Amino acid sequence: MYLLSADGLSCGYGHSQVLWDISFHVEEGGIVGIIGSNGAGKTTLLRTLSGLVPAQSGKIEFSGERIEHLSPHKIVERGLSQIPEGGGIFPYMTVLENLKLGAFLPWNWKRISQSLDLVFELFSTLEDRKNQMAGTLSGGERQMLGIGKGLMSSPKLLLIDEPSSGLAPKLVLRVFDNIKEIQKHNVTILLVEQNVQYCLNMASRAYVLENGRIVLEGTSEELIGHEHVRKAYLGI
Repeated sequence: MYLLSADGLSCGYGHSQVLWDISFHVEEGGIVGIIGSNGAGKTTLLRTLSGLVPAQSGKIEFSGERIEHLSPHKIVERGLSQIPEGGGIFPYMTVLENLKLGAFLPWNWKRISQSLDLVFELFSTLEDRKNQMAGTLSGGERQMLGIGKGLMSSPKLLLIDEPSSGLAPKLVLRVFDNIKEIQKHNVTILLVEQNVQYCLNMASRAYVLENGRIVLEGTSEELIGHEHVRKAYLGI
């Protein structure tokens, strides 16, 4: 049984359909990538998985349970958490206040100190800036805070949307190193990323999303060697 699977998933906004007949799966403990250009539907896919965009048809299973009709907070309760592009932080609150907001579930509050220890272990910069207003952080620090806030809900699966967006190359490497460390703490990761080279180097398996449809799937090695991926995304 997969940790997460979608079968025949279609969705959109009002009368505008964005995704058509999406089927994919995520195995527990791994990193799975979703790659594609701007406007392909990657963010909409994550928003649908986390309950922010309603599914028009198809099904989503998480830990063996159908979740496509659940509200977002119920989905978070079951262990699926999304980190939006830019981190989704609250700029006029401190770093520590942002992190504590991530632990809004009752059982997370009981272990908030352990969760903070994990976040500060992964992102020592955040501990140094815990009393600083989040809006004054650098782009890389904001991304780290967003990921840290997501970890405060003790997720089984973390959906991360474009973690490299707007970051300098040196910071991109640091963020991706942090994501690898998160995986080692028994957190499965679904990674949406425009930087195809970084994504495929990190993920064990990936899907190519184009115009709202999955057009290719396979191991990272298979996709790196695929002619279409090399021409369209790697410039080779």
